[in-house]
Amino acid sequence: MDLSVVIVNYQTFELTKNTIDSILEYDYPFSYEIYVVDNASSDDSLSRLQDYFGDKVKFIASAENNGFAAGNNQALRLATGKYQLLLNSDTIVWENTLENIHDYMERHTDVGACGCRVVLENGDLDKACKRSFPNVKNSFFRLFHIPTNSKDDDYNLTDLPDDEIYEIDCLTGAFMFMRKDALDEAGLLDETFFMYGEDIDLCYRIKKAGWKIVYYGESKITHLKGASSKKQKSKLIYEFYRAMYIYYNKHHAKESNFIVNIVVYIGIALLCLLKLFLNLFKKS
Repeated sequence: MDLSVVIVNYQTFELTKNTIDSILEYDYPFSYEIYVVDNASSDDSLSRLQDYFGDKVKFIASAENNGFAAGNNQALRLATGKYQLLLNSDTIVWENTLENIHDYMERHTDVGACGCRVVLENGDLDKACKRSFPNVKNSFFRLFHIPTNSKDDDYNLTDLPDDEIYEIDCLTGAFMFMRKDALDEAGLLDETFFMYGEDIDLCYRIKKAGWKIVYYGESKITHLKGASSKKQKSKLIYEFYRAMYIYYNKHHAKESNFIVNIVVYIGIALLCLLKLFLNLFKKS
């Protein structure tokens, strides 16, 4: 098998169906399989997807929802592809995207993971598709929304062209085309993360293992990111900031002194509380 595509579904029949249809719409010069992991949906989305796609898709039904990382890992443990693609259930894959990136990976054997240009429904770039690794400095600028031209404010690589190909640090888990050898060496997604941060952590480990990570801006997907509501669920806000804590504690705490660590932890907690408070006043 050349490519294994892994999609996690959670009560999004129509979105997941459209994502899979956007793959099946085209022919490819390589073999592929599609896994859908249902994260214990309480609706009928799993049965409807099974009825709609039949044996075109391999389904895994989780007994409980342990998060995005855990859901993906269930399929990654079974997937046999030389390459493995993490793909969000709210994406649309454009023509030639999979073919182009597969060809690029075949020709560049030192690349462990490759992402594409991810555009939002309104046509804007999803900035998460090309990032630097978070650190104390760039996270400070981003979290507090401080406008600056500082070279340390480099988390979102907005100064780099959107439609070219180059090496970066971090991709988005919405589309992460990985070499199985690199994934085997780096290890699966860290299930400590529930639904944020696991993509950054995995990219960090892939690069640490000596593989390159590349942004392939010549091909793209559409990401129907975010709900229509401006108000977020409190759990999502909590998990976002919890992921920050996990990532920092895992990769940076040991290299920073005690005072810096305390400041970072308190900052994350205060920002989380502030976000939860402000969210109470947003309309649904």
